[in-house]
Amino acid sequence: MKIPKVVKRYCPYCKKVTEQKVKQLSSSGKRSSLKRGSIERAKLRGLGRGIGNKGRWGSKPPVGQWKMKTKTTKKTNLLYSCNECKKSKPQKKGKRSGKIQVE
Repeated sequence: MKIPKVVKRYCPYCKKVTEQKVKQLSSSGKRSSLKRGSIERAKLRGLGRGIGNKGRWGSKPPVGQWKMKTKTTKKTNLLYSCNECKKSKPQKKGKRSGKIQVE
């Protein structure tokens, strides 16, 4: 999906239609490997080691529980910045698409 670098749209700060630059933001923040509840943190604490049933920290199945249910694409996350007042506003709704090019 190709998106133009500059578009004319309404700016809520200037209260008129202006030229705005389009920038693609990263889709979402990724969780750290040492967040609470992560397997890596549990291994550092010594869980999932030794004899007997490891419970939650035991061996995982070869195909995850949500493998077939996950979505294949993410919604676009575009930021529009006004050329006149230099203020930025993210878009309200993103479209699902595999690849996005801001040209």
